[in-house]
Amino acid sequence: MNKNISRPGLSLHRRDFLRSTAALAAAFGAPYIMPSSVFGNNSPSNRINLAIIGCGNQSTVDIPEWLKNDDCQIVTVCDVNRASHGYRDEKQFLGREPQRDFINKFYAKKTGNDSFKGCDACIDFREVLARKDVDAVAIITPDHWHAVMTIMAAEAGKDIYCQKPLSLTVRDGQEMIKAVRKHKRVLQCGSQWRSNAMMRHACELVRNGRLGKIKRIETFVALNNFTGPGPGWQPMPVPEGFDYNFWLGPAPQAPYHKDRCFYRFRFIFDYSGGQTTNFGHHSNGIVQWALGDDAMPVEYEDTGAEFPPKGDLFNTPTKISFRARYASGVELDCHTDKRSFGVRFEGSDGWLEISSRKLQSNPESLKDSVIGENEKHLGVSKNHQRNFLDCVKSRKDGVEPVEAGHRTSALCHLGNIAMVLKRKIKLDPQTEQIVGDDEANKMLSRPLRGPWHY
Repeated sequence: MNKNISRPGLSLHRRDFLRSTAALAAAFGAPYIMPSSVFGNNSPSNRINLAIIGCGNQSTVDIPEWLKNDDCQIVTVCDVNRASHGYRDEKQFLGREPQRDFINKFYAKKTGNDSFKGCDACIDFREVLARKDVDAVAIITPDHWHAVMTIMAAEAGKDIYCQKPLSLTVRDGQEMIKAVRKHKRVLQCGSQWRSNAMMRHACELVRNGRLGKIKRIETFVALNNFTGPGPGWQPMPVPEGFDYNFWLGPAPQAPYHKDRCFYRFRFIFDYSGGQTTNFGHHSNGIVQWALGDDAMPVEYEDTGAEFPPKGDLFNTPTKISFRARYASGVELDCHTDKRSFGVRFEGSDGWLEISSRKLQSNPESLKDSVIGENEKHLGVSKNHQRNFLDCVKSRKDGVEPVEAGHRTSALCHLGNIAMVLKRKIKLDPQTEQIVGDDEANKMLSRPLRGPWHY
């Protein structure tokens, strides 16, 4: 990390940041630790104190999952938006204050203490990292913040649950791996399908050769659920209570528009990779799990992707269509589909198709095949958040460690690069560099806007 990690208007040298941990923790006050009677046998000393960084749409899915766990207490939330409508839809009212209040209301009911205020809220995530009472962080921000926050959290000694896609660029993922392993942190990438028994069974069928030799794979990605404002869009005033400059963070300076932020960031390359990296991380991640997380395709080519008109605020594909080829010769076709999420494996002895709702196969009996005791078994997790908490305690990797999250994200990033350039690119999987194409290689990383660096 660059030694000067200050936010504009806030001078904080790295040494001062680390030395200030105790002072900041004292300033915040000790968290409200609920009595053991509320949590059964989980005493405060065995409890994991968690901070939520990012209080948007995905937090409405993740926070209730954390609250189910008696050995985990959410002690703070962090977001640059105080509170507003306009996330996934205009009815959603989110931000740090609504989510803080939701959490405190839950704990108030659980403890029988109507005045419970044990979860606080802040704007700057560095305040969270400086707190000694915080053991782990859940990063639920737009993708362009994942790398900087993960690296700084690892440096501060926090374990990390980072929502998928793990990274914004291939370089981001590489740096995240270095930091997590250097500082001996646990990281779980938040692609929850690895904690689904049906998905695990499908991947074990492939791994154990039930389909014979795999010939072709097809992955489905959801349609875009928003359209951009179109060419000729105009800047808008920044809403009150929203620190827009801090929201941009390491991304390029850009004028505010309501369709740039919150849920819709997903469709702008400065902050994400569109549905390629959103739903594509799910479906392509299942492929990686089935074939082996160490594998990465070595060739990528566009097969008819479509993009918004030039000048639109949105610039990620409106229609995803790319082909990737593994060194084994297996081809993966990834494309937009009304089925939104799914994977189809075709082998010499049959086919298998899995979606969020069902598993199908031909022959039909294949899907019910039992994996023997001495065959290959994948890690078992019944809940992604629970698996992370268990790993924080055991200090072992979870079902989606940092390397697995990186390689799946990288596959999606490389698919985007091929679709943007409209040509075939070849990857050296050892160096993770594109061979013989300087323009494509430059797209493996992005400059970070100061003062943010890694």
